[in-house]
Amino acid sequence: MSVARARIWHLPALLGILWATTRANGPVARARYEDAVALGKLVLQGKVLFWRKQAGVRAFLARDGMRLHALYACPKWRRQGAGAALLTAAQAEIERLELYTAEANDGARQFYARHGFREVRRGFGAGNDEGVPDIFMTWERCVR
Repeated sequence: MSVARARIWHLPALLGILWATTRANGPVARARYEDAVALGKLVLQGKVLFWRKQAGVRAFLARDGMRLHALYACPKWRRQGAGAALLTAAQAEIERLELYTAEANDGARQFYARHGFREVRRGFGAGNDEGVPDIFMTWERCVR
């Protein structure tokens, strides 16, 4: 198991994880081409980390500055420590992280809360591509 910065040749695997997750759980916000372009840009800018196990890309995290855009794990590799490893790596790189998560996604909300995120406000979908009610959450490194 390891976390590394994604390279452009990882893009097909990253998109496979994205589509296996987002296209199975509700409204589709963008065409596949738009997903590929957006994620490809983040990869080229060095803003995507991935988690590898058994020589395969199993999960990824996309972050631009303090904004966490995506954290997805291959469905059959969930609850294997990928999300925690990726989030810990991102937290080590920056003092503050922020994200939107769907209000209905109890699992994600609990996961982020376990990793120190707190709810700041609730919205009606302006913070996400799907337009579903969401929660804005933040994490800040404790200063001692």
